[in-house]
Amino acid sequence: MKQMRVLSLAATAALTVSLLAGCGGSETANTPAPGSSDAPSGGSSAATIKIGGIGPLTGSAAVYGVATQQGAQLAVDEINAKGGLQFELNFQDDENDAEKATNAYNVLQDWGMQVLYGCTTTNPCVAVASSTYADRYFQLTPSASSTDVTSGKDNAFQICFTDPNQGSTAADYIAEHPELGSKIAIIYNNGDAYSTGIATAFRAEAEAKGLEVVSETTFPSDDNTDFSVQLGDAQSNGADLVFMPIYYTPASLILNQAKNMGYAPTFFGCDGMDGILAVEGFDTSLADGLVLMTAFNPWGTDDLSANFTKSYEEKYGSTPNQFAADGYDCIYAIAAACEKAGVTADMSHEDVCEALISTFTASDFSVDGLTGAGMTWGTNGEVSKAPVVVKVEDAKYVTME
Repeated sequence: MKQMRVLSLAATAALTVSLLAGCGGSETANTPAPGSSDAPSGGSSAATIKIGGIGPLTGSAAVYGVATQQGAQLAVDEINAKGGLQFELNFQDDENDAEKATNAYNVLQDWGMQVLYGCTTTNPCVAVASSTYADRYFQLTPSASSTDVTSGKDNAFQICFTDPNQGSTAADYIAEHPELGSKIAIIYNNGDAYSTGIATAFRAEAEAKGLEVVSETTFPSDDNTDFSVQLGDAQSNGADLVFMPIYYTPASLILNQAKNMGYAPTFFGCDGMDGILAVEGFDTSLADGLVLMTAFNPWGTDDLSANFTKSYEEKYGSTPNQFAADGYDCIYAIAAACEKAGVTADMSHEDVCEALISTFTASDFSVDGLTGAGMTWGTNGEVSKAPVVVKVEDAKYVTME
């Protein structure tokens, strides 16, 4: 089992590797409003490295896209304010739709993109990654966790945990903490690659660890609103832990409907559930006791987390979630790699791509960030870092051992 890491980075940890000391520039324009495709911000386009971003700024998955956009823009602003390499971020809305993500990619190509930051969600990212591979754009996604994103593509990298990693790690953690529950139900979205990938890996590892799975039910879409059948099956089979590798929208409905049924097992989720506390109209008390795996705790007391949370709240007026931290780390990783590889604003995207692939996979390249210390990448594009498990208490995350 991958050891769980307490979410407290040393106060001396820098978000960048030492080679980043020279990155930065002047204060830049504000991020366009969610859903906007206004002019990009982050410096003068004539002398900047152009980073294109894609994610849902509107629609049911907007919490993820807005967070990744804002976290990334905060990083761009910080780096540019230091002088040195300058970066420009143009973030396009894909509404969590693969076809619209492809359209956004085409817009960014016309703009002169040199690096792609995205996509935010899995299905759009899988679609776009095929194009970036063929066209030779370096791609780093903050949160599209399916192995389909990177499989067979030397140019695509992830800063998030992969689906199999989350599934197997969750099963290992539950096996080592029997107090969470001994009879397990699995509820997942069988129409979504993210949800299905984690559920498949969890099921396999649960069997290997001798865990008892008493119920396994699915639903076809995140638009689903009635979970009485799934919850009823779990309850009737005596499940005292419900594993839900799903996004926050259906999770919020499940928690509400479980309460109305008088059903109170331990609910256990993964990183896609991060953001549930910010769902409009959601009673956050329903999430008390919810356990989930994430990579960032905005209530962490280490200097790195505390300073990021403070800056984010001052700029955007809300508490950052893991996806904002993922976006922030992505930009710093790209900047560090550009500095190390000698990337300049006048290079073609093909040359930038080859330079960044070589740097990201180099044995001497690592990044200390909000979502992991000493992050490194393999030639398969997967990041190496340790997840943490948190429990929701009074609408805040508390790190579990």
